[in-house]
Amino acid sequence: MSELRQRLGREPDGAQEPEEKESESENKLDGETASDSESKSEFGGAPPAPTSDDTPEVLNRALSNLSSRWKNWWVRGILTLAMIAFFFIIIYLGPMVLMMIVMCVQIKCFQEIITIGYNVYRSYELPWFRTLSWYFLLCVNYFFYGETVTDYFFTLVQREEPLRILSKYHRFISFALYLTGFCMFVLSLVKKHYRLQFYMFGWTHVTLLIVVTQSHLIIHNLFDGMIWFIVPISCVICNDIMAYMFGFFFGRTPLIKLSPKKTWEGFIGGFFATVLFGLLLSYLMSGYRCFTCPVEFNNDSNSFTVDCEPSELFQLQEYNIPLVIQSVIRWKTVRMYPFQIHSIALSTFASLIGPFGGFFASGFKRAFKIKDFANTIPGHGGIMDRFDCQYLMATFVNVYIASFIRGPNPSKLIQQLLALRPDQQVHIFNTLKAHLVDKGMLASSEDA
Repeated sequence: MSELRQRLGREPDGAQEPEEKESESENKLDGETASDSESKSEFGGAPPAPTSDDTPEVLNRALSNLSSRWKNWWVRGILTLAMIAFFFIIIYLGPMVLMMIVMCVQIKCFQEIITIGYNVYRSYELPWFRTLSWYFLLCVNYFFYGETVTDYFFTLVQREEPLRILSKYHRFISFALYLTGFCMFVLSLVKKHYRLQFYMFGWTHVTLLIVVTQSHLIIHNLFDGMIWFIVPISCVICNDIMAYMFGFFFGRTPLIKLSPKKTWEGFIGGFFATVLFGLLLSYLMSGYRCFTCPVEFNNDSNSFTVDCEPSELFQLQEYNIPLVIQSVIRWKTVRMYPFQIHSIALSTFASLIGPFGGFFASGFKRAFKIKDFANTIPGHGGIMDRFDCQYLMATFVNVYIASFIRGPNPSKLIQQLLALRPDQQVHIFNTLKAHLVDKGMLASSEDA
């Protein structure tokens, strides 16, 4: 700490005083304690400079006569429509493009968070932080996506000798790669800066946990059917838009100190709008096999296919309406897809719990005195500013599918059986045959 104070003390007094005054005033506004200020000094004194939106000049000229409030409203609205149009385009292009986009978003989010840490870290001229961060990103992606390739492209992997070897020893290779990075980190430790270096080591790993793990779950959801990818993401987008709209026009009551612009009116209005939107969107999508069928890899054509016989989730069922509601709407039954019931759970989570991902991100940004993670999207900030709620939603969807939807996967079981030795396959065949004979589903050899 004494060495850190000396480093801070070497700054010119004239440059330091305004920052200290500004910091003190911001601490009063944000409710920071003395411990917050002390931890800030341990990370190199002055926090990163706030980022600003790089609004295109054509929009600045077109909206120059508006107040800042309405100018921001129009900029956010125009860019939101552009992003929604882009979302429709990548859905149309198919599963492979969606996976590539998820990977690109993951890398950009990682870069935005690591850059914040790097701005703190580089003031001490310590080695290898950014290099090791990207190396660990490569290692973790190799581990997660190697497992996915083995699961979903088993036949293709078994056809190629190099891929078969990589698949067989995948976990050992992943561990060896990570261990190399771990040793590199230990060798990079510099005397008198151990604490800061371990802070940054933890920073990198928490970022990997938040970004890489969640994006991997998004791709897993996609393989269960594009509807499990599109509906949750759309519900988060809808909630974000409608909460902003209700808050902009009707907001009066502050919701949470971390995000002073969030209001109860926007939060409640966004909830009801999102649930209704989820019901309508799931009804429209449940009738199309391209959205409801699991994404599978066709080994004959070396391409993805989404053709199947729809499961019961996506077949219209008749449900009895509760008597209390019958007296109001005069209907006794209603026909709907079972998936629409699940969509209520998804949209409820997106509107009630999903925003806490945004609140978490707001707390993180306020801790480092930055407005946005980056200025990639005018009026919206960085990519991470748009995906802070999406990552939390992806985890919920994956847990929800595993808990209430997904059963044993016959294709994966067959893949595992084909990887066994011939004698093991014969043993399983005889055991399964005896079981089916006992159940009366197969005739015994004596009866034949």
